[in-house]
Amino acid sequence: MMQKINAAITAVGGYVPDFRLTNKMLEEIVDTNDEWIKTRTGVEERRILKGDGLATSDMVVPAVLELCKKRGIAPEEIDCMICATVTPDMVFPSTANIVCDKIGAVNAFGYDLSAACSGFLFALTTGAALIESGRYKKVVIVGADKMSAIVDYTDRSTCILFGDGAGAVLLEPTTENIGVQDSLLKSDGSGRNFLRMEAGGSLHPASIETVQNKQHYIRQEGPTVFKAAVKSMADAAYDLLQRNNLTGDDIAWLVPHQANKRIIDATANRMGLSLDKVMLNIQRYGNTTAATVPLCLWDWEKQLKKGDKLVLAAFGGGFTWGATLITWGYDTK
Repeated sequence: MMQKINAAITAVGGYVPDFRLTNKMLEEIVDTNDEWIKTRTGVEERRILKGDGLATSDMVVPAVLELCKKRGIAPEEIDCMICATVTPDMVFPSTANIVCDKIGAVNAFGYDLSAACSGFLFALTTGAALIESGRYKKVVIVGADKMSAIVDYTDRSTCILFGDGAGAVLLEPTTENIGVQDSLLKSDGSGRNFLRMEAGGSLHPASIETVQNKQHYIRQEGPTVFKAAVKSMADAAYDLLQRNNLTGDDIAWLVPHQANKRIIDATANRMGLSLDKVMLNIQRYGNTTAATVPLCLWDWEKQLKKGDKLVLAAFGGGFTWGATLITWGYDTK
């Protein structure tokens, strides 16, 4: 009998730009204040990609190169790259293709995946299936967004939340009982009007009117999104534990999407997890959309031990949401 192939994370890379946009700076731009932002969201500063001609791919490249260096592989060894993003360099070619070209991953096929803040989870599950099929040996999963490109800095309901960043993981096959164990992924298109970017697609192609009407910026109805996120993310994480006969005591870390500290707290509470088991970097990076979960893994990599059980959870525009159970596969030297 053939042993089951699992998809293990074998390396992590990340990148955040140098420029820090603090709450104090935002006080100069919109009618808000540091205390309100911290209390309501948990964000203290966010990183912004500055410079002419710089796009999402320019954050992905250093993240993937770091991952290759840690693992001791060349970019030519990558079989596939899936890039989760809602801020691609351009509509096409895909950001994944652009990154593969920039780093010399000449043997990889690549494509972008759009599921907003849940994108990394959706891409991770897809990449795991490619590994489990036995056909692919090295699949890179990227979550990256240059949210500053689509944020209206006169809209105080959104500009306080978002930042730029990129995170990536390498998936490789193993017959050990480690890696991606289970995923519970959901979407509900009836939420499409509450968190969206209206223009730039085939419904509202770019025009003078769409630009004047600010339809190329992210828009959200905060209270509706908040309520949906609290329930959906918490329920998905809880249901995933139930399905695998686990409790909060079995989980080493919750790796939550960094949208709002109150949403994160609610998810931990539903899982029966103490807050010291929750990865939190929203205060430093804000909401980097598809990049939040891999950036947490990047920040916490040295604290992770082989055999640790992790629950990754996210909620995003669409609506999209889900949770993934991972058994960590290596100790960091």
